[in-house]
Amino acid sequence: ARRDWGHAKEYVEGMWRMLQLENADDLVLATGETHTIREFADMAFKELDMELEWEGSGVDELGIEKKTGKTLVKIDPSYYRHSEVDLLIGDPSKAQKVIDWDPQVKFEELVKLMVRADWEKVQKRGF
Repeated sequence: ARRDWGHAKEYVEGMWRMLQLENADDLVLATGETHTIREFADMAFKELDMELEWEGSGVDELGIEKKTGKTLVKIDPSYYRHSEVDLLIGDPSKAQKVIDWDPQVKFEELVKLMVRADWEKVQKRGF
């Protein structure tokens, strides 16, 4: 699966800008680029100084931590969305023109922000 990953804060700002328009319009808020779930997992674990090696394919694919040999990523088909598409990507060009909206947070930075936020929560909760 490939996704168009973006920062929620920027999307909320874009929605606010849409609400300021005198006339309603259909606009797409998106980054215009896609990344796989695997890319996201690789970057997230790298941020924690872990490197994944991938084995298997399909529902049997595993993400194994290179140093320890521990399985850290395993696919659970119960989380599949039956009506999901393989590719989600948006074209933000109209939003860029009409409301001067342009995403600033790039994929790599977004992954780091998400990992750091979750890691801080883990540290506070003690697990």
